[in-house]
Amino acid sequence: MAPLMIAVAGKGGTGKTTVCGMITKNLASAGAGHILAVDADPNSNLNEVLGVKIETTLGDIRETMVGRELSGEPIPAGMTKQEYAEFMFSDALAEGDDYDLLVMGRTQGTGCYCYVNGVLKAQLDKYAGSYAYIVVDNEAGLEHISRGTLPRIDILLLISDCSRRGIQAAGRISEMVGQLGLKPDVMKLIVNRAPGGALDGGVLDEIAKNGLDLIGVLPQDETVYRFDCEGLPTSDAPDDNPVKAAVGGIMKKLNIPGL
Repeated sequence: MAPLMIAVAGKGGTGKTTVCGMITKNLASAGAGHILAVDADPNSNLNEVLGVKIETTLGDIRETMVGRELSGEPIPAGMTKQEYAEFMFSDALAEGDDYDLLVMGRTQGTGCYCYVNGVLKAQLDKYAGSYAYIVVDNEAGLEHISRGTLPRIDILLLISDCSRRGIQAAGRISEMVGQLGLKPDVMKLIVNRAPGGALDGGVLDEIAKNGLDLIGVLPQDETVYRFDCEGLPTSDAPDDNPVKAAVGGIMKKLNIPGL
């Protein structure tokens, strides 16, 4: 069966990577099935949120391969160039007990970004059949979604902070989803870092004005802030942490199979 594809999108600084990490941990703690977490943002830090050590990324491997080609270093005997590339790119998958992690990373060469997008798509296509869930942390925008890097989207979660400007940015992303002809089965808004876990009337009006479907509000939380400041995995906050509990409530509302 095809995996359930959960994509998280939003402008930078809204905490979408922390939310993505907590979604991954929620699925893992429920024992819902094999999970692949994907950091599709060139400014990769999902591994830090999850507390996973990354040896290499797809971008790093691309740079290594380019360097070998420029230096004239031959590929291993008995392998075609395509076989060698597949062998190398498989090293970017960090396998864990509860979930695996694939990091796109970035490249240094001019014009390489599109190439790595293509590599990420190929890897997702290759691995898709091995997982029940794929959770994707996208870059600040819809790059991977609009280019068809993701095979499809079952659930699209738009992350915003609790400012009017943040809601407006989420509204623009929602408009782009429609303009691009994308048809996620579910598209919801999550508002993050709300003081006391509540939104004022002006923000609620802005949500309605932009036609966004609010599924949950995450409170501003000192523990998550401290974890981040001290370099600790924010997804490892205690289970009774208000943000983690709110994410769990949102997951139940989404009626995800297996939860």
